Amino acid sequence: MPIGLVTLEIHIPDARSLKDKRQVLRSLKDRLRSHFNVAVAELDHQDLWQRSVVGVVSISSDDSHLAESMQAALEESERILGRDLISHEIEYF
Repeated sequence: MPIGLVTLEIHIPDARSLKDKRQVLRSLKDRLRSHFNVAVAELDHQDLWQRSVVGVVSISSDDSHLAESMQAALEESERILGRDLISHEIEYF
């Protein structure tokens, strides 16, 4: 059964506190969870104000559905984050 992982590296230059950072990440997480039925978690840099690595994970019995879902989640992330999205990677296991 294939598993898809999208890793997002994010820089939030306007964040002046962890509260500011969490607000941006909460918005991203809520939007992706509700629209794509995926699991979303912050993977790294939890203690830094302006930086984060977020993982988006999904599992499916259909390879093509999983690929479409991961691509759609990435495109929505790009739309939400804009210039704050530094890099991304999609992996399948």
